[in-house]
Amino acid sequence: MTTTFDHLPPQVAAGLAAGTLAPYLGPGLLSLCEGPLPPADPLALAATLAARSSVPGKIRTRVTAVAQFIENFKHRKTLVALMGEAFATAPAPSPLHRWLAALPAPLIVDTWYDDTMRRALAARSDWAEVQGLSQSEHFGSWTGWYGADGAAVEGPVAARTVFYKPWGGHAPAANYLVSDSDFVEVLTEIDIQTPIPALVQQRRASLGFVFLGCRFNDQLPRAFARQITKRSGGPHYAVLPGEPTRMERRFLEEAGITRIDLPLAEVAAALTGQHAVAA
Repeated sequence: MTTTFDHLPPQVAAGLAAGTLAPYLGPGLLSLCEGPLPPADPLALAATLAARSSVPGKIRTRVTAVAQFIENFKHRKTLVALMGEAFATAPAPSPLHRWLAALPAPLIVDTWYDDTMRRALAARSDWAEVQGLSQSEHFGSWTGWYGADGAAVEGPVAARTVFYKPWGGHAPAANYLVSDSDFVEVLTEIDIQTPIPALVQQRRASLGFVFLGCRFNDQLPRAFARQITKRSGGPHYAVLPGEPTRMERRFLEEAGITRIDLPLAEVAAALTGQHAVAA
């Protein structure tokens, strides 16, 4: 049975601050930001896309199906443009975003399309970004590398921090894995790790992961979390308040992830208020 804490274990903050635990971020992190927000979960994104392009009612709540319909009947360029509109809103990074950006983390994983963590990292220059690429737009290339200034570069880049967005992102190049076909292409190969950058695989070997703002009640986030953490050093923790779903509980047990049963805002306040990052 998976271990569950009703408090923030001190080893989590210590590991993040020391760079032995890597942040693994999900769309829920946007809940910590103030002001107007882009879509902050798959259901909200599905509704946003469906509101901008007529789609059948039976698929309106499934973002990958909505995106596939738009791609099939309105063209890929339309889908990319609608995603760009959806994520043009750029909230100021929360204190937790800024705290994480100041860490000596060898790796940060971000599984949503917004620019918030990238904006927090902009205060530094010693990081590089690698994003997942859609095969429909970049056939034969699984990832694209970008410098801290947003310019495309030849990868891999052995920067102090590698910022990995496996589903792509709004900035700097509007790369999005969002449609059914996008994910089918990646999932066909992900078991043998082909879509995961070699440098990410190398760095994870000595790292554990801390899941922040993630839910695992859908196949896609489970599949990516499972494969990105494969052969990593561990241990792993997930801030997951409330009763997990049956599939979430099963995933946590299979992956050996310790659950922290606290609201994300409470964990964020504890980290940013009590644990300074060493220079």
